[in-house]
Amino acid sequence: MAIIEPEAALFPDLPVIDSQHHLVDRVSDAIAPVLGLRRFLIDDYVEYLGTGHNVVASIAVEGRAMYRAAGPRELRPVGETEFLNGQAAMAASGLYGPCQVGAGIVGHVDFRVGKRVREVLDQHVAAAPQRFRGARQSALWDADPSILGDIFDGGEGLYRQLAFIEGFRHFAPLGFTFDAFVLAPQLADVIDLAHRFPDTQIVLDHVGQPIGVGAHAGRMGEEYLQWRRDMVALAACENVAVKLGGLGSFLGGAETFRADLPATSERLASDWRPYVEVAIELFGAHRCMFESNRPTDDTAPFGTICNAFKRITAGCSDDERRDIFAGTAKRIYQLEIQELPPR
Repeated sequence: MAIIEPEAALFPDLPVIDSQHHLVDRVSDAIAPVLGLRRFLIDDYVEYLGTGHNVVASIAVEGRAMYRAAGPRELRPVGETEFLNGQAAMAASGLYGPCQVGAGIVGHVDFRVGKRVREVLDQHVAAAPQRFRGARQSALWDADPSILGDIFDGGEGLYRQLAFIEGFRHFAPLGFTFDAFVLAPQLADVIDLAHRFPDTQIVLDHVGQPIGVGAHAGRMGEEYLQWRRDMVALAACENVAVKLGGLGSFLGGAETFRADLPATSERLASDWRPYVEVAIELFGAHRCMFESNRPTDDTAPFGTICNAFKRITAGCSDDERRDIFAGTAKRIYQLEIQELPPR
């Protein structure tokens, strides 16, 4: 990317909680092309944030990295939670600045292990007792194998599979959040899950992940209509919240993705507004939360991305903006945020 002058932060005093990013090291050959790198640690993330916005905390979400090399397969992802908790402990020292990186952690759980889900969750909690807040099992699938390759192994309709549902039954009463990650054509699966478990807090990642690559290239306009219909149905489920972000990854097929000249916040706001504004309109600010999704999202520096969302939400009230940028994430993930002194 070309080096450009950073944009001045809009609403610089507004508290921001980045509700989703990843921290990874030595990722696999399968994941590296998606992330665009093999290492993104606390130093990299804090440097990425350093653009004048008041980022007070973040939620570190599983990125299929740092799994244990041995032991029962279902427990190997606990290694990632241990790793994320170590990064968060470094942030809690205050030596990396005022942002409480990893104040909440969302780990990977394979729900297809049935009642052993409880044991897996116990291990995650033991690995990060102060920070573990929820689980994610990505269910991305498309009939076009060129889009995802063999990164995900859930197959078609993972959230409807009997083995997944049986495991989710053991998860549902425990009070954790569940991050749902699907492609936009799969949103009906999330709707079905929300109806089956109305008392479990579900967080839809990346505004339902609109897709514009592979067989979907050039079809985002027509697929937008179905995305909107599905989002209307999903918003009717009171147990579902939505993350505003994820629109800057390779899945969207945008020309701003890893462009030589990073996009401006005006350009990104224009591109993303049709999805973000509809999500806020349907779910309400109290069920929407900002995310950077770094490093998977790669269109511009953090300051530019944050400004883009601040431009999109310029018509919101002060209270609504506070919810979108921090309040919703803090409440839903039950974050215990203590103010840290400046570096």
